[in-house]
Amino acid sequence: MATEPATETTLQGPAAWEQQAEKEHVHGLGPWKLGLRRLRRNKVALLFGFIFIMLVAVCAAAPIWADSVAKTGPTSGHLTDTIRVDGETVNVVGLDGVPIGPQYLKADGKYFLGADGNGRDIMVRLLYGGRNSLFIGLTAAFITVFLSIILGVVSGYFRGSTDAVIRTLLDIMWSFPVIILGTALGVALALGGLKIGPIQIAGDSLAIPILIIGLVYIPYMARPVRGQVLSLREKEFIEAARAQGAGPIRIMLTEILPNLASTILVFFTLLIANAILLESALSFLGAGVQPPNPSWGTMIDEGVDRVATAPHLAIVPGIMLVLTVLSLNVFGDGVRDALDPRAKVRLEH
Repeated sequence: MATEPATETTLQGPAAWEQQAEKEHVHGLGPWKLGLRRLRRNKVALLFGFIFIMLVAVCAAAPIWADSVAKTGPTSGHLTDTIRVDGETVNVVGLDGVPIGPQYLKADGKYFLGADGNGRDIMVRLLYGGRNSLFIGLTAAFITVFLSIILGVVSGYFRGSTDAVIRTLLDIMWSFPVIILGTALGVALALGGLKIGPIQIAGDSLAIPILIIGLVYIPYMARPVRGQVLSLREKEFIEAARAQGAGPIRIMLTEILPNLASTILVFFTLLIANAILLESALSFLGAGVQPPNPSWGTMIDEGVDRVATAPHLAIVPGIMLVLTVLSLNVFGDGVRDALDPRAKVRLEH
């Protein structure tokens, strides 16, 4: 009598039943629930997402630390002040111009991370600088996503002359590295501000780096969105919507945009990290946040000159910047892998 092959017996075993049950269970899930399930399994991405949330929470508590612990503001200088440390009177900035180092809890919480050359509390400026950097990154990412969706969807759907004009504009912006284009715009606007009709923005306003960063990253999202729309507009469900009498606006809003949701979410997460990094670079070069307003970039710039005598001035904001950008990038990669494991979404510049 012929016997069944060993492979056939293996396929009927408990492992095969569990695998089949797993497939049936996954088959009943929607794309968002399935993506959330994959993300929950990615412990590394969740860990870094939690780190980012904690960084945001710590920076949001800046006024509490400044008012209740440090008793000073982010721009208040204490060049000639003294503090009591272990029963001794110590100058905040020494006679040789070297500021005090981290005090931790020696001075009742004041100058927890030391002072800068102007006697300003580093911890207070670090938290307020984080608020500014995170606010600029989030707002600039919103602007980039909003304008990129409009340009990418309109260009990809209408094609023809509309696509040619928008694509040419994006190609011109694409030809400039973001750091060069951002620095040029930042220096120009920092000197004279921005005036468009009744709208006037001062050169030292946070709105200047927000607008610059929001604009320079548009090609890096609009071009991939345009490519996806070119593919989507040829699908059967778009033809069905046209056959039912739906106009272009309705099709773009109700048919195309929902199919771009996962791409938009992934890009938004990665854009925040890139916007924060670019803001720090522009501020370091003097084309972003203008002193005395704090940001991680301006603090690193101020600390470079004293890296030999007071290395904490540059190291502390540098660590915060690295943690923030790293956590967002790792979490963004996890979101991308969860929503579409085969996706190749990358933000390159």
